Amino acid sequence: MQQTPATIGSSTYQKIKRDIIFGELEPGSKLKLEGLKQRYSTSPSTLRETLSRLASEGFVEAPEQRGFRVTPVSKEDLIEIGGLRVLLECHALKLSVENGDTDWEGNLVAAHHKLHLMEQKMLTGDESEKETWKRYDWEFHLAMIQACNNTNLLSLHAIMYDKYLRYQMLVLTYRGEVAVKEHQDMFEAALARDTKAACKMLESHINNGVEHTLAAMA
Repeated sequence: MQQTPATIGSSTYQKIKRDIIFGELEPGSKLKLEGLKQRYSTSPSTLRETLSRLASEGFVEAPEQRGFRVTPVSKEDLIEIGGLRVLLECHALKLSVENGDTDWEGNLVAAHHKLHLMEQKMLTGDESEKETWKRYDWEFHLAMIQACNNTNLLSLHAIMYDKYLRYQMLVLTYRGEVAVKEHQDMFEAALARDTKAACKMLESHINNGVEHTLAAMA
């Protein structure tokens, strides 16, 4: 079955965004249409549309009359992203803990279980599935806030999370047992409907990750 243009565009967007986040398209690098056309097997019009969309989200820059490039990174930008993630995710978590039903609890338990198993594998020194690990991390954080019942909030948070993830992938280092315990504590507080404790732990978790990444960038 032939793909529709919308499907092709969505696929191209996901591929380029993934390559930016995971550093295969390096920060500050020029995005030349001819090279991208070959790499992603798509048309110049689809690429322009995709790059414009990524520019609107902050993953790509489009200086006037100078083409496209991957947005550069900086410590100042990471600090801003971390602050915004705290603001959005903690608010969403508060709403989610207050509104979450049995299905929310079940999804959260499943997401934490998957992440915990992967973290145990990482603790043995096996880092062969870094991309899967970060996907499970995203699924866990999303599961915690999924019941906030605010589509716009979830959408903004997803963009901020991906920006944060790009920095983590740039310097990829694992915080080990500390991060595992933070996830466990957040998980237990959320299930216990302890909003204050869950939000406090989440804020600390995000800030600790920012500090860890900043130190690795030095």
